[in-house]
Amino acid sequence: MRIGIDLGGTKIEGLALAEDGRELARTRLPSPRGNYGDTLAAIMAVVESLERAAGSRGSVGIGIPGALSPATGLVKNANSTWLNGQPLAVDLPRLLNRPVRFANDANCFALSEATDGAAANASLVFGVIAGTGTGGGLVVDGRLIVGANAIAGEWGHNPMPASRTELADPPTHCYCGRQDCIETYLSGPAFERDYGKGVPAERIAERARSGEPDARQALERYADRMARALGTVINILDPDVIVLGGGLSNIEMLYDLVPERWAPYVFSDRVATRLVPAKHGDSSGVRGAAWLWPNEGA
Repeated sequence: MRIGIDLGGTKIEGLALAEDGRELARTRLPSPRGNYGDTLAAIMAVVESLERAAGSRGSVGIGIPGALSPATGLVKNANSTWLNGQPLAVDLPRLLNRPVRFANDANCFALSEATDGAAANASLVFGVIAGTGTGGGLVVDGRLIVGANAIAGEWGHNPMPASRTELADPPTHCYCGRQDCIETYLSGPAFERDYGKGVPAERIAERARSGEPDARQALERYADRMARALGTVINILDPDVIVLGGGLSNIEMLYDLVPERWAPYVFSDRVATRLVPAKHGDSSGVRGAAWLWPNEGA
């Protein structure tokens, strides 16, 4: 049995999978924001609950909102800032009395969709999370690519390529301290700020579908920015499939609008890359954490 944990900023979700990928049990707890010790205790409680429900002990994989530094072994780059600098990879294996595998939450999302999701059997898969923030993960021939610095796929913290349609009032800096990050233009809050009427992203999309001019124009500007940002990804990686996850992935019009716009930004006579929604939706991250343990290594 495999256990996956998605360590989010607002919730900790756990899932137990059978060897064939069937769901055996699921549970979630609120994230203890700002408290590392309480976060450890909550993860332990989720694992114990899943094992009681499934009646079996499992391997444990954890998706985190950041990465483990290859230099120090400590958490870095987490927007759940109370995790940064903490020895999570030492503390959890000790507390759970077993090996634990860790990966960035966007990497877990990409691995899930490449394993048995919308990009199953594709050779090169780029997974994108577009929601409160903007993350990415890369899977090649079923293997998660982490990179020498544990930042492979972090497209959201590159500068947004030059644009004709920037936000009227873009943020000066990203939370990471850099300026003009893609995340500051493609996150849900950025989409809402561009529309400028205090309306949630999903309502803007509904208004765009119903033909409201301001909403349609905001969505088209967003699609153009995503096309330019993903055009750079295609030029570097040339993926077979790009899978969208996160709240903004539910905007169905993006799957037509973005591919219609990305050809001018791609160095090719045609673009065969497919843009598709995640098959497993909000469950992809936690499923991918479970799949950090392959069949022969569980």
